Amino acid sequence: MCNRATADACEYLLLDSAHIQESDAAYLNYKTIRSHLSQIKNSHSGKKGGRGEEKDIRKILKKNRHQIDVETIAGLFRKYKLNGVEPLYTTPDAEQALTYFDGVPYRHPVTIGENVTCMQYDAGHILGSAISMIKARENGRDFTVCYTGDIGRFGKPIIEDPETDFEAADREVDLMIMESTYGNRVHESVQDLKPGLKTETFDRGGSVLIPSFAFGRTQELLYTLHELYDEGDVQKVPIYVDSPLATKITKVFGEHPETYDEDTHATFLRRGRNPFSMDQIHFVGSVEESMALNRDESPHIVISASGMCEAGRILHHLRYKIHNPKHTVLIVGYMAAHTLGRRMLEQGAAYEASGRSGTPPILKILNKDYPLKARVVKLGGFSAHADKNEMLRFLENANLNVKRIALVHGEEEQTLSFAAFLKKRGFDVVVPEPGETLPIS
Repeated sequence: MCNRATADACEYLLLDSAHIQESDAAYLNYKTIRSHLSQIKNSHSGKKGGRGEEKDIRKILKKNRHQIDVETIAGLFRKYKLNGVEPLYTTPDAEQALTYFDGVPYRHPVTIGENVTCMQYDAGHILGSAISMIKARENGRDFTVCYTGDIGRFGKPIIEDPETDFEAADREVDLMIMESTYGNRVHESVQDLKPGLKTETFDRGGSVLIPSFAFGRTQELLYTLHELYDEGDVQKVPIYVDSPLATKITKVFGEHPETYDEDTHATFLRRGRNPFSMDQIHFVGSVEESMALNRDESPHIVISASGMCEAGRILHHLRYKIHNPKHTVLIVGYMAAHTLGRRMLEQGAAYEASGRSGTPPILKILNKDYPLKARVVKLGGFSAHADKNEMLRFLENANLNVKRIALVHGEEEQTLSFAAFLKKRGFDVVVPEPGETLPIS
């Protein structure tokens, strides 16, 4: 059970994720067997093999020069009795899983078990995100558990704010399982987004690279840039969406105007306009188009995945651009610890704080080192997650009587801080340990 928009989006998201799982497993297995074959050749010859031998091994393991030969590698794993890496799930697994999806509208109760129902409300996080209100009857008594999922921000473009007006039958909540992603942080205001996108990069003849999540963030950027271009006070350089998944998800957004907020209807839909389309927006399809864009030296904006710069086409744009100070990398989302995006953000900030003097930081991209000379700018207002004040606003504005809150889904520092924050405001809050059982009384 999920929202209809979620079901439509998952037709692309699950298949894309399965493809990544398969590709990663194939690459790791390729490296394993290549190393094994190299060791065998070296042991037979008594000396380390040269580049010619390595090239011969690669020819055995690839077809059409660049494509990993999965069947040949699987046969070699069996021959040498090696343990290969298995994808967590495959494309057929994802296709089968999609047959079990049941998309339903918000505020539509569904029976999910004996004496158990679930009704979803708009969480305002991303398209189709939902607050699940689960009601169960046991031993003659009714219980209500509210699972917030990720709570969105108030006043964001495109989708509605988090729901705060709940049906009368759902207002007495015995346990709320609530996220705490930004439990100790306060975002920049949503209204600050447009000024943050106004940049001097184009005056330097440079381009702006935006690592972006394909689902949600890309569409918000297109919406905001569309408004900026309509207002006419920024240079209208071409905007390229270089992510096949983002292109497909943008199509899903276009198919679900029932989820849009009033501003989106007033600004675009009632005037017969698509918020995600204008003359300057181009969706890049083929690898060849993406490669040509890498080499394009004219000012432009590239929005590309992955959002944390761990994979995908953004890596190629970065390696072509980050060594040049005329370009800008615009960070518009959360960068997890130990990701390339986090290293780029932290090292770029440190280099900027030093007055950009001395040796620039070095980043490894696709196993090669590149000096980080491009400007790295963080724009925090695009976060889709509510911060601590917005989560408090949800709790205080919602017409719910919440007896107890269990905080989950957050780094320990964020979760514990948010728990203390809520306790000071009179909420009964617990931070459960993994595997802990919480009784509902």
